[in-house]
Amino acid sequence: MNLKKSLLGIAVVFSAVVLASCGSSSNKSSSSSSSSKTTTSSKSGSYQVTGQTNDSEYAGVIKNGKYLTSKSRGVTANQDSNLMNLKSFETGLQDISKTQFSTTKYVFQEGQYLSKSTVENWLGRKTKSNTTGLNPASNGSTEPTKRNPIYLQSIEEQDYMQKSGSKLKLSGVTIGLAMNSVDYYRKTTYGAQYETDISDATLEKEGKAMAKEVLARLRKRAALKNVPIVIALYKQASNDSLIGGHYVTYSVSNGDSIKKWKALDIQNVVFPLETGETAPNTNDADAFSNFKSEVESFFPNLSGVTAQAQYKNGSLQGMNVSITTQFYSETEIKSFTQFLADQAEKYLPSGVKTDITVSSTTDGVQSFLSRKSSGKSFTTHVFGSY
Repeated sequence: MNLKKSLLGIAVVFSAVVLASCGSSSNKSSSSSSSSKTTTSSKSGSYQVTGQTNDSEYAGVIKNGKYLTSKSRGVTANQDSNLMNLKSFETGLQDISKTQFSTTKYVFQEGQYLSKSTVENWLGRKTKSNTTGLNPASNGSTEPTKRNPIYLQSIEEQDYMQKSGSKLKLSGVTIGLAMNSVDYYRKTTYGAQYETDISDATLEKEGKAMAKEVLARLRKRAALKNVPIVIALYKQASNDSLIGGHYVTYSVSNGDSIKKWKALDIQNVVFPLETGETAPNTNDADAFSNFKSEVESFFPNLSGVTAQAQYKNGSLQGMNVSITTQFYSETEIKSFTQFLADQAEKYLPSGVKTDITVSSTTDGVQSFLSRKSSGKSFTTHVFGSY
């Protein structure tokens, strides 16, 4: 259990399967450029935009010299103990946004239209005192199969701006609805925890009904009346899962109604596979197995070697490898990192973003390796004591 929590913590810091590149010193290859495009000002007096490290990422909004943060980030219906859900919920939503709002034409702004109190009310159950609650009213039952569960766990807002003369103008909004696949609850305060399983069909049905209501509420706001609004449904992974959830469908609305949903074929997999599990591509599972065997045979002082991989339409999109060591010597870590770079290049699937995090159960992250989807060699960085 401690190892599992450790791996989760590492993964949250460095990944949501496909990680942002880490600026680093290289023991294997020269590090990629981390210089940003020149930061430009909107010349509105109080707004600026950050630079871009590359055209595949959005520039962000700066207001009064500070990054503009979300008004409601982190608000959830219940405490979510699967940290990977929180990370992949945000990053996956931005991936969907990129299909509608080009990174070269739009600027990303953290959600500014849904306040913390608004989101808290929407995530609550519908009651006489909270008529805006999107989750169903309690039916009084506490039995797992008879009660009305909490379907909606979290709401994420992302705003997309465009330059209009000397100002930034809101030109699109993306909303993520995180839906529970399992609703955890207690019959009494501090009592035992119970679970209500929610089927995929029910999750999608409830999510689409909530999306319709959310769209109607957003359209009542003057600033959101005429902009494109994307709403995406995210399926939360269970609390005991080593992987986060994934998006299942999304819609794009230019009016007052949702006319069409686009299904997403996304699957998260943990390597090594458990008995009876299969991966969309068995070659990837075999490749990781060979990599794991080589690493463990060469360096015996390892507590675990696992990987989280994501597939879209059956095709591998990225892999995040977590390795937990029992090393204490910095020279051991350097040698191990160099060895990893060679073995990863030899065995792990090419053509996909791949990150490897090496950490100790006691001392935290020790080294980090990364390869872009278009790269061959790994960029590496060993964290020293200075």
